Amino acid sequence: MRPDLEVADVFRRHGADYRRDHDRHLGRVERRVMAAVEARRTAALGGHAEHCTDCGLVRQAYNSCRNRHCPKCQGLARAEWLAERQAELLPVPYFHVVFTVPAQVAEIAFQNKAAVYAILFKAASDTLRVAAADPRHLGAEIGMVSVLHTWGQNLHHHPHVHCVVPGGGLSVDGQRWVACRPGFFLPVRVLSRLFRRLFLERLQSAFDAGQLRFFSDLADLADADVFTARLAELKRIEWVVYAKPPFGGPEQVLAYLGRYTHRVAIANSRLVSLGQGKVSFRWKDYRQHDKSKLMILNADEFIRRFLLHALPDGFHRIRHYGLFANGHRVAKLAQCRLLLAAPTPPTPDRATDYRQRYHCLTGHSLDICPGCGGTMASLSSIPRKAPTRPDTS
Repeated sequence: MRPDLEVADVFRRHGADYRRDHDRHLGRVERRVMAAVEARRTAALGGHAEHCTDCGLVRQAYNSCRNRHCPKCQGLARAEWLAERQAELLPVPYFHVVFTVPAQVAEIAFQNKAAVYAILFKAASDTLRVAAADPRHLGAEIGMVSVLHTWGQNLHHHPHVHCVVPGGGLSVDGQRWVACRPGFFLPVRVLSRLFRRLFLERLQSAFDAGQLRFFSDLADLADADVFTARLAELKRIEWVVYAKPPFGGPEQVLAYLGRYTHRVAIANSRLVSLGQGKVSFRWKDYRQHDKSKLMILNADEFIRRFLLHALPDGFHRIRHYGLFANGHRVAKLAQCRLLLAAPTPPTPDRATDYRQRYHCLTGHSLDICPGCGGTMASLSSIPRKAPTRPDTS
């Protein structure tokens, strides 16, 4: 069922004004996100006409935009991804570790998204792997699934990486499963300082290689001495690495991943109202014990904050490392299951039809009549609506 208010409604009503007022500062990625969200489930994307075989209801079903930034177009992608992860879960406790960068780094990241987000991924994964490989802590090769989030509850830019990690790993010779201590994975203080060192080393290397660009308020960082001084400041402050309590079991891991992996900056369910040029939405203030609050923004500011989180083309916001790395995942997980005496899970079925796949993976049917509960059947296709082009004569 369609929610009363969607992000798409905000863009359709105020997107044209936003483009006009910010034309010089809108990049190609942001324009594509806006166009996709505005067009989803409209004649612009085409679709098909269908009717109920029981009551005769006829309706037009328009296609999804499938843009990864759209709050409503991640359902099937999330379900398929979770089915694949379910087949990879090991019968051990899992931990959740969050790596966050200071505000001064977040500023640099916003102007250099692809470069700095990649550094954030690599520094976080290397921190966990190096610390876990140390015999003083675990002495094992571990694996992880890492997910990039760039937002806070108020939609401000707040880049951080969530890592879901099994509580143990393979011994150096690969012949033993080394389990961590019950309820404890790795010391957070060690992780925090190692993460800071690895991140800043890679940030300096990116600067030396000419991979960073600075403008506006950060333009002075293009000077090597100023940049070095900024890094020296960052070395003196504490960086936040947060290790949450372990999950209760594989089902909790999947439930968590389902909430986090394909999430976008704000869900439609958090929107409250749209009117008189303002958008209101619910948010949690983590500084006040997760107190629920209502935020009211001008539509222009809401769109600006939403677009802060548009990712560069081709950038992967879900990555796998260590035992879960794509190159050797199958072999490594097979060895882990052998050592843990765990059975090999079945391979998930892949139905070819979109609606069949969605029903198999989610348990929800897209073929149910909204009027009588009967079965909807396709009548005819609806071609895409030709884009309106300005008169250039």
